[in-house]
Amino acid sequence: MALVICRRFPGTLCGTPSQPALIKNHINKKLLGQTCEDCALTARMISTDTRMAAILQLLKPIRYWTFCSPFTYSATQSMAWWNMRSYIWHKGQDSPENSLCCLARKVNICNTSASWRLLTTGSTLPGLEFSRASASKASTLNLHSPRAMKIDEEDIETFDSLEDPRVFLQLRPEYQLHSYNRSETCQPLSVSEGELILHKVTVYQDNLQPQIIVDYFCKLSSLPAEQHPVLLSSTSFALLCQLSVKNIHLFDAPDLINILKAFVSLGIPHSHSMLDVFETHFCHKVWEMSLDQLLLVADLWRYLGHRVPRFLKIFFSYLNLHWKDLSLSQLIHLIYIIGESRQAPQDLMQKLESLILKYIDLINLEEIGTICLGFFKSSSSLSEFVMRKFGDLACADMQHLSSYALVNILKMFRFTHVDHVNFMKQFGQIAPQRIPSLGVQGVMHLTLACSALRFLDERVMNAVAASLPPRVAYCRSKDVAKILWSFGTLNYKPPNAEEFYSSLINEIHRKMLEFNRYPEHLLTCLLGLAFSEYFPVELIDFALSPGFVRLAQERSKFEVTKELYTLDGTVGIECPDYRGNRLSSQLQQEGSEMLWNLARKDMNSKPEFLEALFLLETMLGGPQYVKHHMILPHTRSSDLEVQLDVNMKPLPFNREAIPIEDVAKLRLKHVGVSLTDDLMNQLLKGKSKGHSQGEIESDSGQQPLKLEETAKPVGSSLCNKVDRLGAIEMADLSPATCLQAPQVKLAIQLTNRNQYCYGSRDLLGLHNMKRRQLNQLGYRVVELSHWEWLPLLKRTRLEKLAFLHEKVFTSAL
Repeated sequence: MALVICRRFPGTLCGTPSQPALIKNHINKKLLGQTCEDCALTARMISTDTRMAAILQLLKPIRYWTFCSPFTYSATQSMAWWNMRSYIWHKGQDSPENSLCCLARKVNICNTSASWRLLTTGSTLPGLEFSRASASKASTLNLHSPRAMKIDEEDIETFDSLEDPRVFLQLRPEYQLHSYNRSETCQPLSVSEGELILHKVTVYQDNLQPQIIVDYFCKLSSLPAEQHPVLLSSTSFALLCQLSVKNIHLFDAPDLINILKAFVSLGIPHSHSMLDVFETHFCHKVWEMSLDQLLLVADLWRYLGHRVPRFLKIFFSYLNLHWKDLSLSQLIHLIYIIGESRQAPQDLMQKLESLILKYIDLINLEEIGTICLGFFKSSSSLSEFVMRKFGDLACADMQHLSSYALVNILKMFRFTHVDHVNFMKQFGQIAPQRIPSLGVQGVMHLTLACSALRFLDERVMNAVAASLPPRVAYCRSKDVAKILWSFGTLNYKPPNAEEFYSSLINEIHRKMLEFNRYPEHLLTCLLGLAFSEYFPVELIDFALSPGFVRLAQERSKFEVTKELYTLDGTVGIECPDYRGNRLSSQLQQEGSEMLWNLARKDMNSKPEFLEALFLLETMLGGPQYVKHHMILPHTRSSDLEVQLDVNMKPLPFNREAIPIEDVAKLRLKHVGVSLTDDLMNQLLKGKSKGHSQGEIESDSGQQPLKLEETAKPVGSSLCNKVDRLGAIEMADLSPATCLQAPQVKLAIQLTNRNQYCYGSRDLLGLHNMKRRQLNQLGYRVVELSHWEWLPLLKRTRLEKLAFLHEKVFTSAL
């Protein structure tokens, strides 16, 4: 027997009763044909073979030590106290596959030869939830945790990653044909009957027929749940598993399915080696099974938490040929399975989308949420048409849409970037009332969807900011990062900004160990804070330290160079007193080149930008007066820089635009003219050529260039004035002029709608931060907004030049 001691320092002793029920039954009852000595021997065998380590995981990340003594052991009774079936897993950073609520994953059943086992835990679970039948016994288990006594208050924060996504299976009776339902009632098996079966397995192991093996699995799975740990650790059950593997080629598809159901009911560990053998055999049976059977098998594998990529690959190949045969319930269930497996061929997903349209009028709101989640998890897109249909259906009855389905639909709107205005407006009306009763993970997804869709609703953001500080301890590092990023991206500070940001910054400090595993989350946190003008120096110093930079580059599955470079460049401008770590010059160069290549490729593919650049060069006198580059490379977008002297005339500062060998040619080449108010008056009044030439000579202080005399058609005088003046100004490229210090530096930015909050003229966080930093460096930002410039593209050239002239020179003044 063994005593399980769970100690918390300063701690309490958590004990368990002394005698397992199964052992007592062995002592008090005899099997048919057994003597008292046989019973005693069997009891001793079970006591010797079973060893269990119970891992208690509590909310606070405090260290626990669990000692398992082999002298006074009681596994079964303690399992009756802890109703693991009602135990709700609080989802951590791992994927759902790594956090299934399977009995075998909550309790470690092992054979041990050592006298003591030392287990340490430091988890973020909200506590243990006990069954009603054993509540009185459980009261003796003193965890000394206030949170453990407030289960109702923590229900908001609990999330069962296995059961919660399966709620839709209860909405139609058809789902029962191809899904596993653990609440199915079956004939219970008494302890004595289970002992008899195990005895027969031992005695008749060489003569058991395949059908008998299947029958034994089904019956043993009906044992009371508290008997399962002892059963799984018994040698007789291990022998039964070996016999099933040995005879697996003799089982037909229904037999294999029944054995798999038994595995699920008993909580076979997902890493058990025999499961791979069963997957291989199921692969051979795919083409022999019906759609209902295949869906049921895939559902059972999901419930076990065992990944079966080979089976799914063959299953999807089968579906590519039989997808038209899918009923509505089969379609929804299949999409759920695809999402949970995180894999699906895109050609199959396109076929499933056509089936969705076929059944669109029959799908209910919760099933829409399931479809969205399945496509989202498998990184498969839905067409804008389908998403708008989903949005319309949700808008028609959003008050009755569950919060879980609402979050899933928003995830897919974020993934597809579909802007369903009516949906977002109704969402903005109901979300503030739901946010306080929504777990922080749901709150994070709602907030992230708003930022990805550039949708700023102050009611929603204020509700998030108000509800978060009291429960910030429930946030994962990912939640903190995405929430800070969302507020920073939307460039919004709530009324309780100080409380909101201070609570999240403090939580970042508490989760520093977690950032070693997910370094990209720390960078996301700091960039979101930087957008909102918060700069926690200690955290920035740590994030830019050589050790963390190396860790982020090695461990993160994302490219983090851009994030590191943006953070480093921002600190260099906005934190002049900062004396902490900075990026190496090599990494800065890499980041600059990477971002410049992306920005140049993007801008050069936009006709509206190329038009603006050409007209500015024409208006100012040539490419040497305008420079297309990234004034602030770390801000990830380029600018058109113009410099003016004390007389508000452009300076030819971009010498690299003109190769030295081409300077002589450019002196006689028409490259443009400065379109001043004085020149416009001359052109409109039609002054004589000689008068204009005289004024040009006196203004420039140089002799006019002698151009070749050519025949000039009637009406060419205006073009001649432009040509002559442009050539003269191009000739004025003396070193003194080029080296003249600029009086005004202009950063001309051609914006697009994705740089603003949806339906407004409020800049998003990154672009607002860039303008803030340009102003700090002495630049004047000239905005060529998309709502002004794009309509002008259809107007005359003269109107475009007049618009640019006003923008440039009015901004300079």
